[in-house]
Amino acid sequence: MKITLTSKNLNAGENLKETIEKKFEKLDKYFSSDIVANIMLSKERGKKKIEATINAAGTIFRAEEINEDIYESVDRIIDKLSSQMSRFKTKLVKKHKSPGIIFDAVPEYTEPEQDLKVVKTKKFQLEPMNVDEAVMQMELLQHNFFVFLNMENDSVNVVYRRQDGNYGLLETVY
Repeated sequence: MKITLTSKNLNAGENLKETIEKKFEKLDKYFSSDIVANIMLSKERGKKKIEATINAAGTIFRAEEINEDIYESVDRIIDKLSSQMSRFKTKLVKKHKSPGIIFDAVPEYTEPEQDLKVVKTKKFQLEPMNVDEAVMQMELLQHNFFVFLNMENDSVNVVYRRQDGNYGLLETVY
C-alpha cells in the first residue's frame, strides 16, 4: 500500500510521518501494493485531526479522528479501519472477486453480526431548485440532508449538514 500524506494548518514533522507510515504498515496485509491510502492531517480549533481514506477495488474505507494527541489519533484510525475490514469481510468477499483486497488476512469479526437492512422506504418527487433553496428546505424540514434536482446542472444532488456546522453538496456524475 502506498501512502499519500497531506497537511493543512499543521506542520507534520519527520517523526510523525515515520509513525504514520509504520502504523499503516499494519494494514498492508489487507491490501495489494497498488492501493493508495490518502492521509490528511489538519488542525481545527486547537485540536489535531487525521482523516484516512483508502479506495480499494471500488470500496472506500474511511475513518477520521480528532484529538489533542495526534499520535493517539493515528492508533485509533488504524483500529477503526481494521474494524471496518473485519465487520464487512463477508459482504466484501461476495462483492469483490478482483484483486485489491486480500481477504485471507482480514480477521473474523468477533462481535455478533448485525444484518444491515432497510427498515423504511420513502418515495418523493424531486423538485428542481438551486442549492440555496435546497439548504433552506432541509433546514425547514429539520433534516441532516436533502435530495433535490439541481436546476443549475440538471442532476440529482444532496445537500447535508457537516459536523463543523457548515453544509456540504454531493453532486452525481454519470
